[in-house]
Amino acid sequence: MPSIFTKIINREIPGHIVAEDDRFIAFLDVMPLVEGHILVVPKNEVDYIFDLDDTTLADLTVFAKKVAIALKQVVPCKRIGIAVIGLEVPHVHIHLVPMNTMGDINFTKPKLSLSAEVMQAIAEKIRTALG
Repeated sequence: MPSIFTKIINREIPGHIVAEDDRFIAFLDVMPLVEGHILVVPKNEVDYIFDLDDTTLADLTVFAKKVAIALKQVVPCKRIGIAVIGLEVPHVHIHLVPMNTMGDINFTKPKLSLSAEVMQAIAEKIRTALG
């Protein structure tokens, strides 16, 4: 059964996509810790990040870096935090989280519920920053 991320990649369900190439995709988390929380995902469905081959892992990180740079231009923050947890969806993903405090990347805190309009506006600004 395809993961929810594969369904977004295949456009079977909607996602607020901010960046994409032939191997990777980045989209807003629908249950964000903070505004601008992004998931960066390889299009090839692999469960565990350290099962990726070295080239894919390196390229995923470089792709995430480009997205993080654009995200920091759009969402005022001190840093873009990065986290790999991988327990909630069996498909490799990197969390990019705008941070002003350590608490901004606390995955036990309640998630935000943002309107589709707010999510779309954030995604559009990030896409613009990416060029």
